[in-house]
Amino acid sequence: MEIDRSAPAESNRDRIIAAAAALLAEGGRESVSTRAVSAAAGVQAPTIYRLFGDKQGLLDEVAAHGFAAHLSEKAVLEPSGDPVEDLRAGWDLNTAFGLANPALYALMYGEPRPGSLPPAASAALEILGAHIHRIAEAGRLVVDEERAARLVHAVGGGTTLALIATPEEHRDLGVSRLAREAVISAITTDAPLGAPPGPAAAAIALQALLPQAPALTPGERLLLTELLDRITREGPPEG
Repeated sequence: MEIDRSAPAESNRDRIIAAAAALLAEGGRESVSTRAVSAAAGVQAPTIYRLFGDKQGLLDEVAAHGFAAHLSEKAVLEPSGDPVEDLRAGWDLNTAFGLANPALYALMYGEPRPGSLPPAASAALEILGAHIHRIAEAGRLVVDEERAARLVHAVGGGTTLALIATPEEHRDLGVSRLAREAVISAITTDAPLGAPPGPAAAAIALQALLPQAPALTPGERLLLTELLDRITREGPPEG
């Protein structure tokens, strides 16, 4: 592998990330050693530690850089008039990204850290949360936003990792579509936009729209949020 060092404006950080990304794509995580990266980038090993702290810091930067580059090329992430279709498009885009960049995707999602997410995975979850919020605003979400985002994130990521692990000649992309529709069915209602969505979905929609209600005091907003959350999570009272 050769890294072009002809551009003087290219910083050590950029060269190191490019070298590590190329090694990752060619040979997986195990090929991204400090010695290999420093040789490919034309820097001394201490430079890597100074800029990234340790190997994990470098890998986090590689994942974040690769994911950001991917997003910058995908206009399909722009919202359309149907937030549920946008969620479908985002799911399919995530699957395609994982299959095209298996080592990078495994770096983002394949080694969970208790209590935290890698920066790239956090950025992906933030984008997913925006999709879920638009579904809530439309009155079509039947569970709370955080639970919906966590479910989509878990099932979508797990399905893509399973497909990556399956030999290409045996991959069934229909599995991803089935998982996608099962999750969408679990978190959304088929009611047309503007139709009465039922108490839970109405409560979720109102929660999503509360920031647009400046007439409420902070205390009133807090109380209303608590009541709406109770409707969302507990359902109708017993008895």
